[in-house]
Amino acid sequence: MSHLIHINKLKGKSVFLSSVTDCYNRFEEKYCITQSILKQLIEADCEITMSTKSSLILRDIDLLKKLKNFKAAMSINTLDEDFKNDMDNASSIKDRLNTLKTLHENGIYTVLFMSPIFPKVTDFKAIIEKSHDFIDEYWFENLNLRGSYKEKILSYIDEKYPQYSNVYSDIYLRKNKDYWLDLSIEIEQYCNQHNINHINYFYHEKLVKAKLARNHQTN
Repeated sequence: MSHLIHINKLKGKSVFLSSVTDCYNRFEEKYCITQSILKQLIEADCEITMSTKSSLILRDIDLLKKLKNFKAAMSINTLDEDFKNDMDNASSIKDRLNTLKTLHENGIYTVLFMSPIFPKVTDFKAIIEKSHDFIDEYWFENLNLRGSYKEKILSYIDEKYPQYSNVYSDIYLRKNKDYWLDLSIEIEQYCNQHNINHINYFYHEKLVKAKLARNHQTN
């Protein structure tokens, strides 16, 4: 009974798996926690979006096909495997693209989540051109830097991409938002010109604060 009540509470709502820890992390293959959640969600009447960097999602493709309103999002912000390896130890870019292609071929709504976009490093046009045949929607999110991560990334850019050091200093030390404003316009124009379904999540932190403020006013 409690299971049914839980599912009923999700009616008309949105479920996102997951924004902090990849739901197909290295423990999932052994413990199948995400898989068990998906089995419970089959009967749920809600929107379900899953974001991952792992090709392990294909293990559960039969479950995904049973979900009523499902989107599979995969993070890709480069076509350069060396840069990708510097940033994470998840599936290769080649595997991620092949995973999205396989999902699309199985009738699953695919999202390429271009996040985080690294100024001057991420080539959004090249990624779209490489993937547009099997992507239903693109999401764009800019790189936010804070705390110790900020120092780490700025040092990385100084070492690996010194030609862009001034750009990063201007954005993240001098707080100049012109780069993101210009890139946002460029993305919008490109996507509209090529009839690309997309959402721009630039200034994500500001959007979250605005949403929290709205929720506070309605409570």
